Amino acid sequence: MAKIHSLSSIDPRARIGDDCEIGAFCVVGPDVTLGAGSQLLNNVTILGHTTIGKNNTFFPNSVIGAVPQDLKYRGGPCRLEIGDHNKIRESVTIHIGTELGGGVTRLGNHNLLMVNVHLGHDCQFGNHNVIANNTMIAGHVECGNGVSFMGAVGVHHFVTIGDFAYLGGQARIHHDVPPFVKVDGADQIRGLNTTGLKRAGYSQSDIDVLEEACRRLFYDKKQKPFAAVLSEYHTNNGLHPLVKILVDFLKRRDAGKNGRYLESLRAK
Repeated sequence: MAKIHSLSSIDPRARIGDDCEIGAFCVVGPDVTLGAGSQLLNNVTILGHTTIGKNNTFFPNSVIGAVPQDLKYRGGPCRLEIGDHNKIRESVTIHIGTELGGGVTRLGNHNLLMVNVHLGHDCQFGNHNVIANNTMIAGHVECGNGVSFMGAVGVHHFVTIGDFAYLGGQARIHHDVPPFVKVDGADQIRGLNTTGLKRAGYSQSDIDVLEEACRRLFYDKKQKPFAAVLSEYHTNNGLHPLVKILVDFLKRRDAGKNGRYLESLRAK
């Protein structure tokens, strides 16, 4: 049975899983599903058509499933879906989707959202991401797995962030972020995320191959311009699988509008 503090307001239509713990002064709306073993410490608000998996922890003053900050939203039954084993720290806000953005915001499994993170409407986030304090993520952002956001990062809407990227503190992200790289400042690629790749279990040989590709593409000033180097990969056969992922991402990004592939799909 769930353990619910008497000073919380839980709508009787909400579906609360076994072994959940809900502390004082929490509010849970009628269209919420809370998976088994999840915890709402105190002063947590969960609204909207929100489905939450098992063993998630929500810290005080987080507001989950509120309507989006989008003037185009028309009040439809858009949704928020959260997976398992996430830690949502103090004052985090995550909004439901919008009718024109696919209708659903998604957060996967084993993510850590630190204090005062905002995850906007229609975002699609994968697994094992760490998002540090005061990070602001606009609507329609897609993020892969194993990404590290340092503090106070700002992400423009419709940006795509590849797997195992590292976004430095106060980075200003306007363009799609390739997988495996470190980004700082205003979209400046600083090198390969070697530490993140090692922690994820990639071999030294994989890292060496990616390092060579990054050197050629991003920061060897003696080489050809970026577009010329990228075009050479059209004719290269037998690419390492990780290099192919990187190159395919860059080609897609450069085909997009304003360096954001997803924005090119907006009219569609």
